[in-house]
Amino acid sequence: MEVGGDAIPRLMERLEQRMRSLAQENGPLLARYAGDTIAAGGKRLRPLLVCLSAGVPPPETEALVRAAVAVELVHAATLVHDDVLDGSSLRRGRPTVVAAAGRLLATATGDLLFSRAFAELAGAGSADAVRVLSRASSELAEGELMQRADAYAPGVSVERYLERCRLKTAVLFRAACSLGALEGGAELTSLGTFGEQIGVAFQILDDVLDVSGPPERTGKPVGTDLLDGTVTLPLILARQRDSDLAALDLRRLPPAEAAAVCQRITATGALDLARKRAFELVTAAKGSLPELPPRQRTALELVADGVVERYS
Repeated sequence: MEVGGDAIPRLMERLEQRMRSLAQENGPLLARYAGDTIAAGGKRLRPLLVCLSAGVPPPETEALVRAAVAVELVHAATLVHDDVLDGSSLRRGRPTVVAAAGRLLATATGDLLFSRAFAELAGAGSADAVRVLSRASSELAEGELMQRADAYAPGVSVERYLERCRLKTAVLFRAACSLGALEGGAELTSLGTFGEQIGVAFQILDDVLDVSGPPERTGKPVGTDLLDGTVTLPLILARQRDSDLAALDLRRLPPAEAAAVCQRITATGALDLARKRAFELVTAAKGSLPELPPRQRTALELVADGVVERYS
């Protein structure tokens, strides 16, 4: 997906260099695990949103790089802490920090990444930027608490699930767009709404992939969410159509049977319904964009479409 012109690769390279440098500044032990987490990477979707929300081409300022770095560091921190809470052994097909080094060092690694994120924004001297990321970080924690409260619960509603997605995932997409808008002088609210909607769509489709995706693509076994007790939209919708799934107690689900339950969820048509909800959110996100220069609007719409294409 080509968006944003030549400035984007330059900004992304500066982001990678800055994160590698930050990982090395805190002693060899933490540097190793923070560095491994950063190197695991991903698509860097959130930093891309920071840059594109600032303009196309985006301004190649130090403040914009710091904002993009801060968002990605918070994202990395949440992944490390999630793995601690879940006891996950794999992420993106690689051993997690908690699996490799234990809970204490993994927790310290996540804490380090969080602290460095806010140090980046503080270094740029923008109190508004710190407020944007601080709000998102608080909501991320609230979403994690909601997920813990909902673990293994049989009666999670669609509405509660969507709010959990908003808090646990989408608010960081909103923050990415808002931070870029701050640097580029654009309108924050509409761009933030755009980010939040594609963030919810992203999480729905990720949950679909947990049921249907091959392990070589997802980096984890099929049905990991079921075994963790995480009640996602595919399961909620499937329970409405299959009485046996409605009666299923996830606490008693043997790991060897998770794949078979995923097949049963798929057979109800719940995955298609979940995808449809995600696609509707992406369409709404594109419709929520404010008046923007044509190149910037096109670039942001391409990112929104890319969320869908990732799972097609």
